[in-house]
Amino acid sequence: MVATSTGDGILAGLNEPQQRAVAHGEGALLVLAGPGSGKTRVITRRIAHLVQEHGVYPYRILAVTFTNKAAREMRDRCTALLGDGARELNLGTFHSMCARWLRVDGERIGIANDFVIYDDGDQLSVLKRVLGEMQVDPRRFAPRAVLSEISNAKNAMLVPAEYARQVNSYPQEVVARAYEAYDRALDGSNALDFDDLLMEGLRLFNESPEALEKYAGRYLHVLVDEFQDTNPVQYRLTQRLASTHGNICAVGDPDQSIYSWRAADARNVDYFKRDFPNCEVILLEQNYRSTAAILGAADALIGKNPGRTERTLWTDRQGGEQITTYEAYNDEEEGEFVARQLNRLRAEGRSLGEVAVMYRTNAQSRAVEEALVRHRIAYRLIGGVRFYQRREIKDLLGYLRLLYNRQDEASFARIVNVPPRGIGARTIERLRAYAGAYGISMWDAAEAAVRGDLGDVTGRSRASLGEFLQGMERLRTMEFATLPNLLDALLAFSGYQVYLEDSE
Repeated sequence: MVATSTGDGILAGLNEPQQRAVAHGEGALLVLAGPGSGKTRVITRRIAHLVQEHGVYPYRILAVTFTNKAAREMRDRCTALLGDGARELNLGTFHSMCARWLRVDGERIGIANDFVIYDDGDQLSVLKRVLGEMQVDPRRFAPRAVLSEISNAKNAMLVPAEYARQVNSYPQEVVARAYEAYDRALDGSNALDFDDLLMEGLRLFNESPEALEKYAGRYLHVLVDEFQDTNPVQYRLTQRLASTHGNICAVGDPDQSIYSWRAADARNVDYFKRDFPNCEVILLEQNYRSTAAILGAADALIGKNPGRTERTLWTDRQGGEQITTYEAYNDEEEGEFVARQLNRLRAEGRSLGEVAVMYRTNAQSRAVEEALVRHRIAYRLIGGVRFYQRREIKDLLGYLRLLYNRQDEASFARIVNVPPRGIGARTIERLRAYAGAYGISMWDAAEAAVRGDLGDVTGRSRASLGEFLQGMERLRTMEFATLPNLLDALLAFSGYQVYLEDSE
């Protein structure tokens, strides 16, 4: 059921530029929203206005953003405005939407719908193996750096052959060879990495007129958050989706573009004006977050950027503490300064829970932490290991993914000897080499080893491989009412829970 807020209610509490952005009807709209100017409120109110005042069915609205957190916040706000009707909205990240489209229609361009998605760790594992097979010195070509270059190529819409044609140095030649082998390895595992989701999503629309007609026709209105952070592939995706009706709303701020290292291109704002020449441009300049002192300093800095759209942030919150700077001689002196400032604030009766200490790189936390310990100042370090990056979570996901897809080489190599089963690194490398030589999966290579086809695999390893394959096959053929039931059976078969408890 859709909530019954009136149009006036949706516009209530908005300033005049915000109201114009929310009430904009059909056609292209570009909202340049400064920090703290209420852009999320504008996007969600605009969605509600389209549903309630223009009669647009929620399922015909697509809103994309960059993080799952932002997507959840957007959905929560839309639910507050639309009630159950918000459940039919298409809200998500670029990657999640592309994954959804490819699951349904990927076979139109040769992508099986049961593909697995490799995360950063999986990608690095595959690339390290590729570089090892190429006999590349990892000290000269750091795997993460090579992977970053491959990612940049994909975000620039360059497939391996296209990238190879433009190389002009030996390092680029190495990357080109690694890129081709890396993509081949992913194909062999029926896997896509995060960049592939975007590239293949765009290829789906470029090569399948039926798919483009289906989705461009389904989404009558397309909204894009944080538009300044879109890369070339993401921009083309939104352009294609709006090709039928031209109803696209882009919200962003080139002044806040910080992801150029990840192929984001703030010039997409200018390209938007070029590709949608009749677009309405609305500036959100009133800041609701900061004081005049902060905004004055920000404007003084950002105003020096060449080629920016002229706009000036302002606020009703006058005054505020002035910004102070301190130039330390070294890291230790800087850490000591931070600790002294915290002691001063505490002596003034301020809660240290209101204080944040930010640094550019994780390595810089050491001097600050040591100073805080010396001064006996309690602190909480934010940004530890993420849940899905924890070793135990990645191990269990590896088991689940291998159950789902026996071609998944990265998952097989990760968990075949976890917990330890007497299947050593040499055996795993032998399986990998055999699989590569015969064009089969590592699972199939393991079955060959159990049959005795790999003479240099020891009897103990063969027995352990046989037990592992049999146990996994039993789990594959069993039916489980819920995922927790499957996990319980998996933990029992693998002995993983006991392994973790013994490791603690």
